[in-house]
Amino acid sequence: MIGIGTVWADHGVAVGHGSLVGRSGLVDLAFRRWQSAVQGDGRLLLFAGEAGIGKSRLVREFSARIGESGRILGASLWPKDAQVGGSILLDLADDLGRHGDPAHAEHLRSLLLGSRDDSDALARRVLLRDLVDVLLEVLGDAPTVLRFEDLHWADELSLDVLARLAPELLTTPGLVIGTYRTDEVYAGTALAEWRGRLLAQRLADEVRVPRLDPAATGELVTALTGAVLSSEFVELLHSRSDGIPLHIEELLVAGVGDRVPDTLADAVRARADSLDPSTHDVLSAAAIVGCRFDLVLLTDLVGDDDRVVDRAMKSLLDRYFIVETDAGFEFRHALVRDVVHDDLPPIRRRSLHEEVAKAAIVRHARPAYISEQYELAQLPDRAHPFALEAARLAARVSAHRESAKLYARALRTLPSVDHDRVAENGRNEPPDSDNSRRLDDGADARAADEAVIHAEFARELAAVDDIQAAADHFRIAVELYRERGDPISAARLVPQLAATRHLLGDTREARCALLQAALDDLDALPEGAPPAVRAELLGALAAAHMLDRRLDTGLAFGEEAQGLARSVGDDCLCVDIDSTLGAILVFAGRGEEGWALLEHAVAEGAAAGFEPQTARAYRMVGSSASVLVDYPRAERMLSDGIRYAATTENWNDHHYLTAHLAHVRWAQGRWAEAEPLARRALAEGGGITTRITALHVLGYLAVGRDEPEQAEELLTEALEIGERMGELQRLSPALWGLTELALSRGDTAAAVALSERAYESSAQVADAAYLFPFVVPGVRARLAARDPAAARDWLERCRVLLELRGIPGTLPALDHADALLQLSDGRTDAARAALRRVSASWDAHGRFWEGTQVLLDQARCASRSRRPAQCDAFLADARRRAEGAGARLLLRLARQAERRGDEDSAGPLTAREFEVARLVAAGSTNREIGNALTISPKTASVHVEHILAKLGATRRAEIASWFASARDAE
Repeated sequence: MIGIGTVWADHGVAVGHGSLVGRSGLVDLAFRRWQSAVQGDGRLLLFAGEAGIGKSRLVREFSARIGESGRILGASLWPKDAQVGGSILLDLADDLGRHGDPAHAEHLRSLLLGSRDDSDALARRVLLRDLVDVLLEVLGDAPTVLRFEDLHWADELSLDVLARLAPELLTTPGLVIGTYRTDEVYAGTALAEWRGRLLAQRLADEVRVPRLDPAATGELVTALTGAVLSSEFVELLHSRSDGIPLHIEELLVAGVGDRVPDTLADAVRARADSLDPSTHDVLSAAAIVGCRFDLVLLTDLVGDDDRVVDRAMKSLLDRYFIVETDAGFEFRHALVRDVVHDDLPPIRRRSLHEEVAKAAIVRHARPAYISEQYELAQLPDRAHPFALEAARLAARVSAHRESAKLYARALRTLPSVDHDRVAENGRNEPPDSDNSRRLDDGADARAADEAVIHAEFARELAAVDDIQAAADHFRIAVELYRERGDPISAARLVPQLAATRHLLGDTREARCALLQAALDDLDALPEGAPPAVRAELLGALAAAHMLDRRLDTGLAFGEEAQGLARSVGDDCLCVDIDSTLGAILVFAGRGEEGWALLEHAVAEGAAAGFEPQTARAYRMVGSSASVLVDYPRAERMLSDGIRYAATTENWNDHHYLTAHLAHVRWAQGRWAEAEPLARRALAEGGGITTRITALHVLGYLAVGRDEPEQAEELLTEALEIGERMGELQRLSPALWGLTELALSRGDTAAAVALSERAYESSAQVADAAYLFPFVVPGVRARLAARDPAAARDWLERCRVLLELRGIPGTLPALDHADALLQLSDGRTDAARAALRRVSASWDAHGRFWEGTQVLLDQARCASRSRRPAQCDAFLADARRRAEGAGARLLLRLARQAERRGDEDSAGPLTAREFEVARLVAAGSTNREIGNALTISPKTASVHVEHILAKLGATRRAEIASWFASARDAE
């Protein structure tokens, strides 16, 4: 049991009813106090917190929790209630009347409304005693909670009654809950004295309701909106709201922009207007300095006597406008600062910002702060150099989000060129004059500076996953370089432009055309293309072909690029090209060589501090292992890569790696982990590749959970994106999910068509990695369509491609499909042995989907072999796995297999007779049956006679009809 005194609640996150988030521990605490009270150990429990922190919602949740186990009575106060003696008790009397207790209600009213002399101390003491006695009677009638909300508006008589009641509660079966605002508890108020006395005498428990942390803010946003929003949005919302639930809700409605919602702004103004003029001036000056401010700088800005500032600061601290921290002072709420700042007259506001900027320079403040102050003072020329310096400093320490914001400011404040003046001066000067050349040189220099800033800004935007903006700024930088006649600098940026265009969904053809055009521009130069720049362009061409799984072409470009990069000693470029070549090799089936090269790229890049290149290397090795069924390697490299990308703020890579980790978790059957990872990647990711990967995972989960409509919606969106991109790795995964969905619906024709489309795409580039998942469902679809010849043809076509590459994780699909054909042919002994090997293979590779389905296939084989115990064991294992993952589709298939097993067990034919019936249905003669089953024609004839007798048939055609019906039942 928590001791009496002040309790600081934990920050745990638990979404309850409505938008109650992060408060489950507090509700539990109140419920424990209630349980003690019911046993005769009552308490006065006080919930304290800022306005909007959620005290009332907390009390409502607690009330719902106790339900019918007790009655809840009480009152909520309003500002003017403090002027009415005993106001909370009068409201309690009304509530007693509503709850069928008119006697106590009337007793309270008569005591409070009867004639009395408040100046008579004895009479007041008697009144207090009588009021407390009534409350004790109310609490003693039945287990009861008295709740009194907003005690900061309570009158002194009401507070005195609660103070007298508190010691009596210790032996009373009742709980009294009070709430109040901490920012109204300041020296000299009745509430402050009341609170201090109760806590000092240990007669009450006070629980401080904390602000929500960023994680809990995200949970609240999800509870309110029903969607997972990006962490950047949540961080901004948390920063502006300070983690106060009411502020969060208001900002969600109004929009997380610069404007404070009217409801909150009006409340802030009402509080600020209550300050005396000198204190209000100090508050306004502090708002100019910022959310956090230095007292010396504030005093300089106010320009008033130190004692005036001291008095104002004490008042602001007492009134909870500001708080003191180890680093100085700060506004208690960011929104308070925003309202006070924006209410200053515009000219005065700009003047003050300029003064702060000048003082900050003298005090050697951070360039980012100085640039912000100058920009707010509307002095862009002065803000620009500080913004640019700050942006570059932030980029050097991998603070890419901060850097991107500062680069945006640097561009906003970039000094403009008076083009009319330049043109006029140029007309008045001879073309070859010194002044004309200086004008031209100045314009060129500015264009060069602007191109550099756009390029640097684009890199930061790419790192933070703002891909569209990154592509736009790369394009602008390339155009600016070309305009000033610098094709080499322009060409250096084209690979990065092509990479961002890929993340936006541009086709391989479009990107390769962009890269080839840059190469052509360089080749047209008299001195030719510099080797390092040519290497970058060739490396980008290699990557473009690798991403479309055109491995031979990609390998040729990559090897040429690597040779050039090594010749000029460009270690950073070598790491990048190694990542591309390694991915090409593993997809080409040269696993040992490719994995070694990929992991070498990670190690070399990390050791050298090549952050973007290392993050990309993690991306290549992690996603490749995810696709190629090397899940232990995938887990290791994806997890390490996610940590590395977060540390270095390479967020595009971080989100893509997260999406692939979700894919791995899905493949392993860890679906409860896969879904939040995929949803987070979908919410955070700015690149199309992250989005499509997350959609694949969520679509697969919907298929497995037997949610066909949702699965179709997700996978269709993914397919449309893949079709626009034209890349195999974006197209095939969606086709696979739709193939499995078609099978689950019994639409074998659609499943066959989808698998054929996937095969055609893979065959064009001799792919095995994206084809292997289709092998087994492709066979199932064709067998279900009663076309075993097509199933065999399908398998053989797939076998050629899979064996060509020889990627270990893909090969069990061939054995699995072989076993299905054997089972279809009635060769149950061969099928049983094959399925046993396949089951071990899928389990060894950690592949949940096929590993569970093969158990169902084994159950079917056991059923046909009249092995009911084995059939039951396989089905039980399959159900256990499916239930663990929440795979409702597989559970449905298990139930269907169980029904078929019961039918098989009760069927009239033995396993051998069933095989004979199959051959009879195929039109075989007795001799042909004997040859197929290695028995004599006479024995075959005996089997046929037995079958006719068991089926009550007289003709072979009736056997064929029965067999077709039996197959349809499957």
